[in-house]
Amino acid sequence: MNRTELQEIIWNGESSGVEFKRDDIRPEQLAKEMAALLNLEGGYILLGVEQDGSVTGLSREPQKAEEWVMTVARDHVQPPIIPFWETVRWDENKVVGIIKLPDDAPDKPYKAKRGSSWITQVRVGTTTRDATREEEARLYMQAGYLPYDRKPVPGTSLKDLDPRRLINYFRDIRAQDCPAPEDDEAWCRLLTNTELMAEDRGTFLATVGGLLLFGKNPNKFLPQAGISAAAYQGTEKDYDAKARQDLRGPLVSLFPSPSPEMGRYPALPTTFSENSNVIENGVIEQALDFVRRNVELEAWIDDGGRRQERWSYPLEAVREAVVNAVAHRDYTIAVCEIELSLYANRLEVISPGRLPNTVTVEKMRAGYRASRNELIKEVLRDYRYIEASGLGVPRKIIKGMREHNGTEPDLIEEADRFIVRLWKTKRSL
Repeated sequence: MNRTELQEIIWNGESSGVEFKRDDIRPEQLAKEMAALLNLEGGYILLGVEQDGSVTGLSREPQKAEEWVMTVARDHVQPPIIPFWETVRWDENKVVGIIKLPDDAPDKPYKAKRGSSWITQVRVGTTTRDATREEEARLYMQAGYLPYDRKPVPGTSLKDLDPRRLINYFRDIRAQDCPAPEDDEAWCRLLTNTELMAEDRGTFLATVGGLLLFGKNPNKFLPQAGISAAAYQGTEKDYDAKARQDLRGPLVSLFPSPSPEMGRYPALPTTFSENSNVIENGVIEQALDFVRRNVELEAWIDDGGRRQERWSYPLEAVREAVVNAVAHRDYTIAVCEIELSLYANRLEVISPGRLPNTVTVEKMRAGYRASRNELIKEVLRDYRYIEASGLGVPRKIIKGMREHNGTEPDLIEEADRFIVRLWKTKRSL
């Protein structure tokens, strides 16, 4: 980094990735800032810069400052790190020390020593704070240590799962033998082996994934489950929505058993007519029903005199957006549901949380395969809601919208959510 680059960083002020500090702070304070930046997206700690951006410079020799920084990083951060260190001369008398922390630190969560304890730190804007239990769980999940959808849910039992859907899944979807409905012990063994339940000190608990997929009432234990759907008259949110519905229940529908000529799968919906062969809708199909009820069915007579119809949006694209949301959202965010919003000019599906680790919008457009909730994804794949190829976004959403009305869907990642936006018609430039 040269002086001009340093000057620009200082002029821009502190941010979620930049912290100003003197070099006479306590080691615990420096470790706290290091851990917080590592747990977000890395960044810079500038030693010798005041909070107001004035430069006072290092108070010790640069070599001594470097030794001190490395000691703090080794002894006061867990797991220990080796940050990149450099100095930039500000003027004849002042030198600024720069600690650069990587944006792809692999061993999250990073903790800072406080007394005899190690505390996980997170960065919120320009401030550093102790992580909540949910924030810490999210960091473990990002590092691949604790898949959240396999986490047991306290207070649950086999009775909280829908036996009809479980039998439907194992017997009809997976075409395997399953226990008798009354054999609770055998069901607990089967569900534990397939990670839909987990054993904790002799007690069998439903996992997050098991409850979301097959729970009788997932929201009893997971308030973030389900979808909040609304249809608005205009192009902005309005209290006077023309329709609102909280979509609740298990993710998957209850399907009829297959007849011999149908083979392995029951009558899973491959089209989106009003008469899809479903006994009881799950959240995914509820969302499609809400869209059908609240968008227009366009009709015209083609050149051959035949009546043609289509929905305002290709329902394959809508379904893919909804499935991606329920399969890949961040369920550690317990205060937000998925949002399905219909406006006069667009449809939006908003998932809480950022994209899973290593996933970018460009990678999604190319068909990149990665998952935050692997258990949920694999079960939805068994139901054929998800393609094995991972090409649902480029094929069904992007290509589907282009063929439907020539529009480009928006895929937008923000700080705490991901948005899929489908346009009803082409926008004027």
